[in-house]
Amino acid sequence: MLVRRFTARATAANAPRYYAFFRDTLAPQLRQIPGHGGALVLSHSDGSDVNITVLTFWDSRESIRAFAGDAPNKAVVEPEARGILTAFDDQIEQLTVELDLRS
Repeated sequence: MLVRRFTARATAANAPRYYAFFRDTLAPQLRQIPGHGGALVLSHSDGSDVNITVLTFWDSRESIRAFAGDAPNKAVVEPEARGILTAFDDQIEQLTVELDLRS
């Protein structure tokens, strides 16, 4: 399993808007991609800003390419999200899951 790690920042007021966008718009699109294995959206507030980390899970590099295209390490940030976030990574981190002890 592979994980794409994307980080961004939003104001405390806009962070819930990003979560709603991810849940209502992006997650349904991701579920349509064969090999997509779900996502986690994590946050940490440092006062007026919220640090957001998104982890998406994938079965293969081919499934990532179906989402990200020919530049699988480039962040995919929809225009609506760009209007909500104050900053975001241009590049993502791609990690390999060596152990999954959740169950």
